[in-house]
Amino acid sequence: MHLVPPVRPSGGSGVRLAAALALSTAPLCALAQDAGPGGAAEPAPGQQPSSVQRVEIAARQGSTELRRAASIAKQIYGREELDRHGDTNTLDVLRRLPGVNVDAGGPRMRGLGAGYTQILINGDPAPPGFALDQLSPSQIERIEVLRAPSAEQSAQAIAGTINIILKEAPRRAQRDLRLGLADGTDRPMANANLTLGESRGGLGLSLPLSVFEWNRENRVNLQRAMAGADGLPAEARQRGAQEVWGWGYNLGPRLNWRISDDQTLSLGTFFQKGFWNNRTDYTNQALAGDPVLEDDQAANGTWQNRRANLTWANRFRDDQRIELRAGVMQSRWTFDTRNLRSGALRQRSVGGGSDDGITQAGKYSLLLGSSHTLTAGWDLEHRDREERRTTTDAAGQPVLPEFEGQPFEAQVRRHALYVQDEWELSPQWQLYLGLRSERITTDSRGGGTAARNTSSVTSPLLHLTYKFDPKGRDQIRASLTRSYKAPNLGTLLPRPSINAQFPGRDTRNTQLAPDRIGNPLLKPELATGLDIAYENYLANGGLISIGLFHRRLTDVVRSEPALRSVSWATVQRWVSEPQNFSDATTSGLEFEAKGSAADLLPKAVAGLLPNARALNLRASVNLYRSRVAAIAGPDNRLDGQQPWSATLGFDQRLTSLPLNIGGSIGLNPAYDTRFTADQLVQRSRTRSIDLFAQLAVRPGVSVRLAASAGVQPFGPPNQTTTTLQSNGDVSSIERHTRPQLNLSLDMRL
Repeated sequence: MHLVPPVRPSGGSGVRLAAALALSTAPLCALAQDAGPGGAAEPAPGQQPSSVQRVEIAARQGSTELRRAASIAKQIYGREELDRHGDTNTLDVLRRLPGVNVDAGGPRMRGLGAGYTQILINGDPAPPGFALDQLSPSQIERIEVLRAPSAEQSAQAIAGTINIILKEAPRRAQRDLRLGLADGTDRPMANANLTLGESRGGLGLSLPLSVFEWNRENRVNLQRAMAGADGLPAEARQRGAQEVWGWGYNLGPRLNWRISDDQTLSLGTFFQKGFWNNRTDYTNQALAGDPVLEDDQAANGTWQNRRANLTWANRFRDDQRIELRAGVMQSRWTFDTRNLRSGALRQRSVGGGSDDGITQAGKYSLLLGSSHTLTAGWDLEHRDREERRTTTDAAGQPVLPEFEGQPFEAQVRRHALYVQDEWELSPQWQLYLGLRSERITTDSRGGGTAARNTSSVTSPLLHLTYKFDPKGRDQIRASLTRSYKAPNLGTLLPRPSINAQFPGRDTRNTQLAPDRIGNPLLKPELATGLDIAYENYLANGGLISIGLFHRRLTDVVRSEPALRSVSWATVQRWVSEPQNFSDATTSGLEFEAKGSAADLLPKAVAGLLPNARALNLRASVNLYRSRVAAIAGPDNRLDGQQPWSATLGFDQRLTSLPLNIGGSIGLNPAYDTRFTADQLVQRSRTRSIDLFAQLAVRPGVSVRLAASAGVQPFGPPNQTTTTLQSNGDVSSIERHTRPQLNLSLDMRL
């Protein structure tokens, strides 16, 4: 990241008019006045820059200025966005960010998830099983959203990267407490977040602690028309009530030691543990034939993650700096799932696993001039993973005798070398060149078989920034990159998973209820990407951005059910196995605007508001198109990528009361996706609404009330998904959760 001159006002009325059109549907709640300007950027500590001369400068910049000065296009969200709605989990924060959606698989950028979106914690890949839905936003310093990869971080980011920066040790004493209540099924659910910080001389210590519980109820409606238990056409409707509950905690101690003006040592640790339960009960209605029904289900389990990272940095000359990092991580999980029919046990799966890893990384930075930095580095990781699972029938007999109870083991080794050159060619031109070579080797064993999978990718990267006027507010960014998506371990393990609706070894299942198995021969998906964006920075932290992107992918992975002879059944079974089967392209247009109404709206419109400077507006609109070459259109888009998405929001501080109010709405259309020549998936439109009000009781003490509607627990929206087969089989699943209220008390002690 490079220094930029002080921000000065400039033109851009045409762009502001475009922003006004996008914001015209945002809630314009201007019922009262505000004493100060809105949209001010909050201070947030910067990451360690590549140039040793930029450290203190970056630390004093706010989110918008950090974004503007970065050599790579990124969006930065600090404490203002993290605290605005009083969220108790990070997924609820992410789903409101521009261009980010959340579904059952986690956050998605540009409508793409399932490995296309990279999740980092402090710049490192999130450990396996890391639960974003159980990470409190109070433990986060800021969130960075990168549209294109950099050499310093893994290039497994075809859609982009979400980098979650946890809180650093403070420079002065800190005592913050947040107590919260959320409505539950039977009683209010409590959560507490405590942050303690001390600084003595060159030592800084931070101790954030979060304790939380949850209890929510979902409505699940199923309707299926497919072959029944007797192989003849059948149809059924099931209405279910699902309850999810549990509790957990996060603890993230961090120690910083400034050994001298040139040396620092930091220790960052993170502990996460939780206990979960869910129960689903159905009311069944047979509409035709002898249908196969979804079982009632009761399940419980645990998860835990432990992680520690040690970082030593030394500036041994004015123009040279080295940074060394080492880390250890440990994940554990257990589960016990019971399938029930009329209260009687029908099938049970018990198991768990472990994932242990060590990492080592380093980088050397050389300052070649006042605005030219060369950096070279490496990343090493070694992980050992073991999974065990035993599935038994109603009589306690193993469903798959040759697999049940046997460990499935895997070793994952990742090696990466990179070099990057950041160069401010002139006050108007900024250049970033990078090259990263990454190799991932996975050795898996289990079920009497052993397999090796190797992914090796070299990623050249180019990022260019042009400022129309070095002292102005307008700039253009362009990136040409190569990224990839490596197969995850679950898709590589060749262990079958039997569909619980058709557990018999002598029973044939259907295309809508296939068995599943991994493929150890999968290759990584590769993507060549182009990104272009125009950014206009407004006064008081405002911003307008319009961008285009294009990705050309090869070896796209998709699972297509096929009728096969298998070792675990005496008859042929439908089996879904991931395969590299096609090339694809995806393109999009992305618009983002934020700032005060006085800055974004035309003067004629802003003049109608009592105090336009007091009203902050936010909007993002994204258009997506994709095409999978091996599947005939229409609707042959990449998995789950919606045609468009939009987020609109506002907030305003009232002067008649010490009250801040606001809200946001997220919109996604209904759309179809053709997965295979024989299968079409239809998804309904989604709408999410969030409102909040924060009352300042006295300095350092505030009360916040927030409400959300249209989303399920931990982020995914209420939605209906319908799967249609060419043979006439149909399956429809609707999931819906009632609105939720959160009440929190924030105190600075």
